[in-house]
Amino acid sequence: MDTKQDVEGIRPTHVVTCFLMRNDGTEPHILTVRRSQKVGSYHGHWAGISGFVEPGVTPEEQAFTEIREETSLSREQVRMLRRGKIVEYVDVELKRHFYVHPFLFYVLTPAAIKTDWEATEMRWIVPAELHNLTTVPRLPEAYESASQGEEVP
Repeated sequence: MDTKQDVEGIRPTHVVTCFLMRNDGTEPHILTVRRSQKVGSYHGHWAGISGFVEPGVTPEEQAFTEIREETSLSREQVRMLRRGKIVEYVDVELKRHFYVHPFLFYVLTPAAIKTDWEATEMRWIVPAELHNLTTVPRLPEAYESASQGEEVP
């Protein structure tokens, strides 16, 4: 992954966004979390489980790491279903060109979720409700990409 600056001074930044799904009701729900004031950007916005892709780590591995850190769920408590195409977003204020790697996971033990300091609240929603929330940029598009993405065996 490229870490040098683009011509405009905007830094390429790879992040993962994980959509955790449960299906124990009449229709599937996904987990959204409200970002705390302690995170670097988009305070108070709703998001999936997300984080920067660390150097030398694949987006898939980073996805599992973020889920473990932010929800306390182990690899055995989730199943990766789909890997979406990258969704791009340029934030001129933050001077970042985000490359969002979206993933869809099924949660085997939703009651075991314990959020960390990065979230002030969590909510299970029907995916169509994403449009009603103040989200991080391009979150509905990232969900669409994840839900329509390549199936993971």
